[in-house]
Amino acid sequence: MPALLPPPRTGARLLDPERLTRVEDGERLHALLWRPGPGWRMASSAVLGGGLAEHAWVLNAQVAHGYRRTDPARHLAGLARAAGARGSGVGLLTAADVSAFARARDGGAEAVVTAGVSVRGWAAGPEEGATRAAPPGTINIVAALPVALSDAALVNAVMTATEAKVQALLDAGLDCSGTPTDAVCVAARTPREGAEGHAFAGPRSEWGARLARAVHRAVGDALPAVS
Repeated sequence: MPALLPPPRTGARLLDPERLTRVEDGERLHALLWRPGPGWRMASSAVLGGGLAEHAWVLNAQVAHGYRRTDPARHLAGLARAAGARGSGVGLLTAADVSAFARARDGGAEAVVTAGVSVRGWAAGPEEGATRAAPPGTINIVAALPVALSDAALVNAVMTATEAKVQALLDAGLDCSGTPTDAVCVAARTPREGAEGHAFAGPRSEWGARLARAVHRAVGDALPAVS
């Protein structure tokens, strides 16, 4: 008998982030805070809460150009606490104005994207003599699926979202695969006890295809808002 999966929620929005504003070092900065609550597993490359784990919130925080703090995870955790977020979460940084975010939805899969592409290039670039930290220009992708995924499928979903991002950049005529500091977070429902999540999230799977289309559209819509 096949395992029973949590029914997909395709009605109300999953990703509905709060818009936050703060003044830091004399500059007015913005942030997006998504608090879905318990019951979510996330796979992320973020500086705070990266990896694969259950989390209760995702914070995408704008920082000033020329950001030089050496404790970004601690900085993000402090911002989340100040906003009232509780429990563990994921924190992303960007120098882009996150109030100009774009969102898209496809068959229940959702994506919210902020984009800064002033510092961009190809992933496999020529070897350089010296390596220096890149500024936090970044394309940040936060995506959510209303279904449970296996660990492997969650990792696959991150790959799918990244491929869709690159496709959107190329479709927009940009000669790059991203920026040196891009980050992604994909959230899926926690499987019910005794149940298994969807095993696949590649671009030709049911939910992977929906995720890819949502991310592609959101990245494309976010790009015109930045220089």
